[in-house]
Amino acid sequence: MADLPFSPAAPGIAERLAACLDIEEKIPRALEALGPVADRDVVLVDGDGGRRAAQLTELGARVRSLPVSAPGERLAAADGSADVVVGLWSTFRAPSGHEVVEADRVLRPDGRLLVVHDYGRDEVSRLRGDLPEYGAWSRRDGWYLTNGFRIRVIHCFWTFESIEEARAFLGDVFGEAGERVGESLKRPRLSYNVAIYHRTRGGAEPRA
Repeated sequence: MADLPFSPAAPGIAERLAACLDIEEKIPRALEALGPVADRDVVLVDGDGGRRAAQLTELGARVRSLPVSAPGERLAAADGSADVVVGLWSTFRAPSGHEVVEADRVLRPDGRLLVVHDYGRDEVSRLRGDLPEYGAWSRRDGWYLTNGFRIRVIHCFWTFESIEEARAFLGDVFGEAGERVGESLKRPRLSYNVAIYHRTRGGAEPRA
């Protein structure tokens, strides 16, 4: 399930992360601004009926959650059955030409594809190492922006009750890297930037 930017291995970590990630709910508000999603048929890829599906439903979307398709497979949705397709962190990982073609198949004319990924240039990126979403994907010559997408960057936070709680969480989940970031904290939250890549159906066919 991609309600979260990564899949924690240890028991209980997903719940702890979900409780602190974007408590301001900037991500769903941005999806509404870029869709919109209210009063529209929305296919949520890899949402698994979790928190993101609930947030979209609260905004007035009619949400259908679908599992991630295997490479080369079709989305489990009919042609022209959605106004908006939303892909969360584990989907549409560039290059993702087939997935975009499938999204276009499912979308109605002028439908919208919204893809959520980490952007980096923040404190959270110091925890996870060198990932393509932290640089290559968002460049002007990167896969997304050369395949008809535009980008909106959302400045979010991981927010904790106290610095002590934040340090304990980061150390438990990220080891030495988490301890280093925790020691540098001056407040009980980490800066967290999220990219939403967005395009309207009917653009140039994406490269694989």
